[in-house]
Amino acid sequence: MHIKVNGEKKELPDGSTIEAMLTALSIKAVGIAVEVNREIVPKRLFGASTLKDGDAVEIVRMVGGG
Repeated sequence: MHIKVNGEKKELPDGSTIEAMLTALSIKAVGIAVEVNREIVPKRLFGASTLKDGDAVEIVRMVGGG
């Protein structure tokens, strides 16, 4: 299937979860937020949330500072 991650086209196996996508992209789930089709997905659902062809995913890394 084809999805967009932060505006870039990516190809993943059909039925991939958010957790599988993060692993494939070598992104650790610590300190990030994931939005699929403009809806934030709770971290506890990353392993159960299946992506679909055409989904738009945004991954945002939390940055601290003052």
